[in-house]
Amino acid sequence: MDTSFIKGIIPPILTPITSDEKVDEIALRSLVDFVIEGGCSGILAFGSNGEFYMMEEDEMAEALAILMDQVAGRVPVYMGIGAIRTSKCIRLAKMGVKMGAKGISILQPMFIKPTDEELKAHVRAIAASAGETAVLLYNNPGRCGYAMSQDLVEELAHTVPNLVGMKDSSGDLTQTIEFIRRNADVGFKVMCGKDTLIYSGMAVGAVGAVCSTANFLPELVCSIYDKYVAGDLKGSLEAQLKLNPIRLAMDKSSFPVATKDLANLVGQKVGKPFLPNLPSPPKQMEHLRSELLKGGYEVFA
Repeated sequence: MDTSFIKGIIPPILTPITSDEKVDEIALRSLVDFVIEGGCSGILAFGSNGEFYMMEEDEMAEALAILMDQVAGRVPVYMGIGAIRTSKCIRLAKMGVKMGAKGISILQPMFIKPTDEELKAHVRAIAASAGETAVLLYNNPGRCGYAMSQDLVEELAHTVPNLVGMKDSSGDLTQTIEFIRRNADVGFKVMCGKDTLIYSGMAVGAVGAVCSTANFLPELVCSIYDKYVAGDLKGSLEAQLKLNPIRLAMDKSSFPVATKDLANLVGQKVGKPFLPNLPSPPKQMEHLRSELLKGGYEVFA
C-alpha cells in the first residue's frame, strides 16, 4: 500500500457552526482554503478539535461532503472515528471511504476501558470495513483515560494489512520513539499529536504532526516541518519555540474551545463551540489575544 502521502502537518479541522448549531458551509469552505494555502499537507475531519463527539452521523455526512468538495483533491482527507460502539465506527468508516477519504483514523473508545483483546477486535473490525483504505490509530490517553499499549500497537501493525500508522498524543516522547522503533520494519508511520513537540517528534523519526494550532497559524506550524525536512534545524526549532507559548496559553481554556477562539481572533469566522461548551471568558480571551500579538500576528476580534 502506498503510504507516501502520510506526512507533514495535518490540522484536525474545526467544524464551524452557525448560532443555531448548523454546519456553517461558507466558514468551512473558507477554513479549508486557509489551511491548504497555509501549507498543510492534509486535513483530518472529526478529530478532537472538530468536536466529533457533538455531531450526529447526518451532520458528519453533511460536513464531510462540503469538505471533500472544497478540498477538491488538493490534499488527502482523513476521516476521524471516535465513537464507542464498534458498529457505529464501522458505519462511519464506510461513510468516509465512500465519500473519498484517503485514510481512516481510529481513536480508542472513550468512557469504557476495553481490554487489549477487546480493543484489538474493535480495531480489526473497523480496519476490515475500510477495505483497502489506509487506517491509522489515534492514541489519546489524556482524553480516553487509558493508552494504547506498545504490545497492542505492535501486534496490530504487524497483522492488519491496511493499518499503516498512528497519531500519538501521549506527550511522552519515549512512547513515541517506541511506537516508531518497534514497528519500523513494516514501514509504520507515526505522527506527533502534541503541537509543542513537532520538532522533537521529527527528531526521533515522526513523519509529521496532527496539530490543532494549524487551524489558525498554519504557516508557522508548517514551517516547523518544512524547515526540518529541508535541513534547517535551527529555523525549525525557532519556529517551534515561537509556537509554544501560544499553544500553552490555550490550556487555560476549557477543552476544546481555545482553537475556535483563536481561529476567530485571526479572522476565520468559525462561530462558537457546541453547547455546553462556551467561548473562553474575557480574561482568557485577552490572554489569547495577547499571545498572538506578542508573536507578531494581526488580531481581528
